[in-house]
Amino acid sequence: MANFILIHGTGGNPDECFYPWLRQRLEEDGHKVYAPQLPMPENQSLQTWLKAFEPYWKYVNKDAVFVGRSIGPVFILRLLERTKVNVKASFLVAGFCSDIGLPSFTPLIRTFVDKPFGWQKIMSSCGRFFVYNSDNDPYVPLEKGKELAKNLGTELALVKGAEHFWFEEFPKLLTDINKVTED
Repeated sequence: MANFILIHGTGGNPDECFYPWLRQRLEEDGHKVYAPQLPMPENQSLQTWLKAFEPYWKYVNKDAVFVGRSIGPVFILRLLERTKVNVKASFLVAGFCSDIGLPSFTPLIRTFVDKPFGWQKIMSSCGRFFVYNSDNDPYVPLEKGKELAKNLGTELALVKGAEHFWFEEFPKLLTDINKVTED
């Protein structure tokens, strides 16, 4: 069984969007699910998130799977730069790896994207990457998802009309997760 670590987005929490549904499905299949509440939004920075994540490092192992939405994927990339183990997979939903061009969000994401990513270390720390972006996301332009997928050497899964993936269920994500965990 795998350890799933769910990383929420800016202004979010572990119970946002499809996470409760996903958590229930994963636990029904016998997986362990961890979903930290990260500092929001006044104290949101890479440093505060890394500090809040410290108790969860013990769940990061060869069977760990990351799932993140919005800024969650960016944080996952930063975790993969720091891990000493290779995790099974990372599922990156509405993710990006550079400024998204919205001045109101720049202060919230700056510390996450202001330094270059160690792409070789990131890719060597994770068995498989899945990137999902929408063609009508009001926060993350599709080009940002394409940039992320290209840097990770993986395909972008375009989910048409998904906006910022606010929906309560995400069956395609669960299907892809099941493919990885059954290997």
